Amino acid sequence: MIYGFLAYLIWGFFPAFFPLLKPAGAVEILSHRIVWTAVLMCIVLTVRKGWSELRRADARTWGLLVLAGFLISSNWGIYVIAVNSGHVADAALGYFINPLFSVLLGVVFLRERLRHLQVFAVGIAAVGVIWLLVFSEQPPVLALGMTITFGIYGLVKKQVKVSAQASVAAETLTMLPLALGYLTWLESSGQGTFFSEGPTHTGLMVLSGAITAAPLILYGMGAKHMNLTTIGMLQYITPTMQMLWAVFVMQEYLSTSRWVGFTIIWIAVILYLWDILHRRKKMARASA
Repeated sequence: MIYGFLAYLIWGFFPAFFPLLKPAGAVEILSHRIVWTAVLMCIVLTVRKGWSELRRADARTWGLLVLAGFLISSNWGIYVIAVNSGHVADAALGYFINPLFSVLLGVVFLRERLRHLQVFAVGIAAVGVIWLLVFSEQPPVLALGMTITFGIYGLVKKQVKVSAQASVAAETLTMLPLALGYLTWLESSGQGTFFSEGPTHTGLMVLSGAITAAPLILYGMGAKHMNLTTIGMLQYITPTMQMLWAVFVMQEYLSTSRWVGFTIIWIAVILYLWDILHRRKKMARASA
């Protein structure tokens, strides 16, 4: 749970970072994230002598890694579009919906079972999400895109049998040719910003690799030791932080209906997490 908590905490600060990469467009930012994350992970695997994991991986594992790379890259792209176009609240809405999708995937595909209070908490969260969708001022296209890509990404990660570091390296390396191809075209056509906006901009672009890799590694380490349903419910840390950023920093307007929906969902999260902690205390007492 600590790994998952730290991953979602870092993701919660992302709205403060990506606007710093302007005037780069969303696809350019996405491509640089892939390139510099791949570079960093290659260094990590070389230092840790972890390349053998990927050399031993079978065709099924590589198929899952390619799928994971496509899903997380798509999620990154949608997120950058939302944040840099002033729709941080829509990004938060996507992450509010995603945990329910993760719970659904965990129950249907991984046969995970929920205790009675957890079922009740998920039901309350579903009411909050439906409320947000019904009373949303505009079609939640970006939110749904983020929900689907990240939810299925979590499901795929549960089935990958390599370490978190090797997985993140493989995911970015499989997308690297597309990213490099796009950046080469962009710079050759004079539309790129990597070299034209000064050393600070260049440094921030390179830094995006570390900022991208750190939470992904933490998430991968947590995903191996938690149910997909628990991972999903912990995810509410990120959209809550993003929502607060949208309101108090970006000065985005949130209607009363959205506040009601967010409140309903957080009641569900508190119930779900209380059930987990209560269960662990009972198990500790029984063990003692």
